[in-house]
Amino acid sequence: MESIEHTNHAISRDRGAALDSEACFPLWRPRDPVRMLASGEGAFTAPIRRRRRRRRSASIHPIVRPLAPQQFNLRTQAVDNCLYVEEEEDGTHKAGQGEGWGGEDTGGGKRLVTVGIKKMRWVLAIAILAAASFFLGAEAQDARQGHQTERISGSAGDVLEDDPVGRLKVYVYDLPRKYNKKLLKKDPRCLNHMFAAEIFMHQFLLSSAVRTFNPEEADWFYTPVYTTCDLTPSGLPLPFKSPRMMRSAIELIATNWPYWNRSEGADHFFVTPHDFGACFHYQEEKAIGRGILPLLQRATLVQTFGQKNHVCLKDGSITIPPFAPPQKMQAHLIPPDTPRSIFVYFRGLFYDTSNDPEGGYYARGARASVWENFKNNPLFDISTDHPPTYYEDMQRAVFCLCPLGWAPWSPRLVEAVVFGCIPVIIADDIVLPFADAIPWEEIGVFVAEEDVPKLDSILTSIPTDVILRKQRLLANPSMKQAMLFPQPAQQGDAFHQILNGLARKLPHGDNVFLKPGERALNWTAGPVGDLKPW
Repeated sequence: MESIEHTNHAISRDRGAALDSEACFPLWRPRDPVRMLASGEGAFTAPIRRRRRRRRSASIHPIVRPLAPQQFNLRTQAVDNCLYVEEEEDGTHKAGQGEGWGGEDTGGGKRLVTVGIKKMRWVLAIAILAAASFFLGAEAQDARQGHQTERISGSAGDVLEDDPVGRLKVYVYDLPRKYNKKLLKKDPRCLNHMFAAEIFMHQFLLSSAVRTFNPEEADWFYTPVYTTCDLTPSGLPLPFKSPRMMRSAIELIATNWPYWNRSEGADHFFVTPHDFGACFHYQEEKAIGRGILPLLQRATLVQTFGQKNHVCLKDGSITIPPFAPPQKMQAHLIPPDTPRSIFVYFRGLFYDTSNDPEGGYYARGARASVWENFKNNPLFDISTDHPPTYYEDMQRAVFCLCPLGWAPWSPRLVEAVVFGCIPVIIADDIVLPFADAIPWEEIGVFVAEEDVPKLDSILTSIPTDVILRKQRLLANPSMKQAMLFPQPAQQGDAFHQILNGLARKLPHGDNVFLKPGERALNWTAGPVGDLKPW
């Protein structure tokens, strides 16, 4: 990635035939970028020269040079350091900059993008954002160094620092190894995938200060079942055995301990980090058809899946972040003074042709819309490639797209928060991790799936002071800590946020414990295959 540098020549040798070298002007420095941003003045105020070239003219405007050019690079090549705008006979304009400018290759070594004369907002945004980059870069740098952070007081913000110790006691069932440790020994890859929260939560509770060995004094009961530790050769979790495994574990604790039967699980919690939680399937249609495992209807589910008014999210569930490896992320940290030189960043699938060959079902078309609308927009650094510098690139970005895939959640949300990149959440009705503690509305940007074609306008219209405040909030260490499952555990991390969520549910209500002889669950309900022994 090249930074934009001042140059006195505009046209490289292989493009001299296309345009006059006198027609381009060097990049320049605005005298007062704050005033210009406020008033719109100065974006394209340098001299303009026109020359007739057949039946159209070439109007060439210089891009505003940033005060600190390294602070903001829009991923366009700075071969010419000029913005080309060609006026057509029908009143439309074509804009382009060097070979790095996305768009149709019209010959002459110059790639052009056709836009209407009234629809050049993103072209103008390049100049405005370049002028703003000095302030965004400097403020973000201070924030990342811990000099400028901000916190939110009240119900969202303060509770991130709550200490669950002394507020609840958890009894951990001692299950046979076949439900957990034996599975992990068979396939250690389970420790590294995004569903691994169930494993690390078990390990954390075994040595946690909230653990009690006396079940009579426990507020909550935890059943350590690794339902996602059944992987394909490529490392993808299979959910098909999960219902039988979970059912087997519940039958075991109901037979050997009296605590399940007195509440039928209402004072028990389970970690179910599958794509659609305790519906135990990775395809939404089939997950909805299955529904939540009947034996878990009264339990509290701790799960990554969260979507309002969905059959796979029951009332009272605790939505958590997916697992992202803290040590790996730590190893890819870059110097805190590195400028955020990418405006919008995304790496991942736009289409899933193997599972959705006809298109339109995967991500409800939102990812496809991102690609089709912005693949040639220089403000957007988007691709299916997953470079080795993925983590570093996120730390160089202002906005990171977090669209839904097959499920509404993904590790990108964790990565964006940890790396201080403002998450752009594209998933209608999503329920976000620890929503009662993390002020998502303050630190992120929410874009409706139907508004994806307007994503460029939405992001470029966000005031600079709003962007800076979001960055200051993201720089707060408590925000980052709450999204991680570190080893060993640390105060305020995701483990503690789960315990805080459980503590806030105490004391249990009168409806938790059943009367003698009363039953609330149907043990024979569910698909026939789930009733088979595991």
